[in-house]
Amino acid sequence: MPVEPDPLLCRKIRTSTLLAGPLLARFGFARLPRPGGDAIGRRRLDTHLLALSTLGASVEVTSHGYEFRASRLRGADIFLDEMSVTGTEHAILAAVMAEGHTTIGNAASEPHVQDVCRCLNAMGARIEGIGTNVLEIEGVSKLGGTDYTIGPDFMEVGALIGLAAITGSELRITDARPRDHRMTRIVFGKLGVTWNCEGEDIVVPSGQELRIQEDIHGVIPKIDSSPWPGFNPDLLSTALVVATQATGTVLIHEKMFESRLFFVDRLIGMGARIVLCDPHRAVVVGPSQLYGEPDGLPSPDIRAGMALLLAALCAKGRSIIYNIGQIDRGYERIEERLAALGARIERVSSP
Repeated sequence: MPVEPDPLLCRKIRTSTLLAGPLLARFGFARLPRPGGDAIGRRRLDTHLLALSTLGASVEVTSHGYEFRASRLRGADIFLDEMSVTGTEHAILAAVMAEGHTTIGNAASEPHVQDVCRCLNAMGARIEGIGTNVLEIEGVSKLGGTDYTIGPDFMEVGALIGLAAITGSELRITDARPRDHRMTRIVFGKLGVTWNCEGEDIVVPSGQELRIQEDIHGVIPKIDSSPWPGFNPDLLSTALVVATQATGTVLIHEKMFESRLFFVDRLIGMGARIVLCDPHRAVVVGPSQLYGEPDGLPSPDIRAGMALLLAALCAKGRSIIYNIGQIDRGYERIEERLAALGARIERVSSP
């Protein structure tokens, strides 16, 4: 592996930043450009740099990116300044081969963070506290190969649950790992969405009556995002589309990213009754009949793109969605799988 990965590839995804820790552990040097990713507001890298610096790396911020140097990474007591998923993963990747013991406090604990830890342990790492917000890591001198099966993408499972609900369809999602969706069940339940668990499968029944459940004393309910095990911000866009098809009023509050809700103007153009109060809050009044957008809907980011796709599938008429490379980044072969479920959807070349 080169100490300077292909900058063009690195600029396409945000997680390219995670290469710095492993490269430092192996070669003592890494040069990376500023990463890509969704334009959903400011996305700090400070947590990553703080973790690597605490482990003994020197970090130089340049106009084009970052240079990292470390003769040897050494274990340390790290307390992350935010519960960042990729920041936590980066600290883990660097600490497993650092010399000595590392404690990572205020760590993210999402299912995919747990998968990273379990995979590394299968390779010979020594990580304890998996699934909690404090990780204890004893550095090792080397890692070996392993066979490991990653869990399902809970954001994709959540989107499929929303799809079944708004189209009135019955859908079985196999190997969905229902235990990862306890908060999703609570939040989607506020919109009237229910499902059954059969082993590791989630079964969404057909013909659900979507009705927003008021809070005690008839107060308008709120759906807001928060770190795991709270309601994941990547599912907020799906919840918003479901809310447009549910009877009642709900406040959607995106606490974490200031540009996440900027796709709602497209839903309003399709007929949704939404008031965008500010960059973080939107009031949704449903149900609304949505209408297709044959002139095209641009997909601004992974989750908003999927949300627009869900809206198009429950809308009356034909819709075209552009910039689908954004959707592809998070939902592999989505048109093939949806077509297999009966959706009338096809991928076409842009003129």
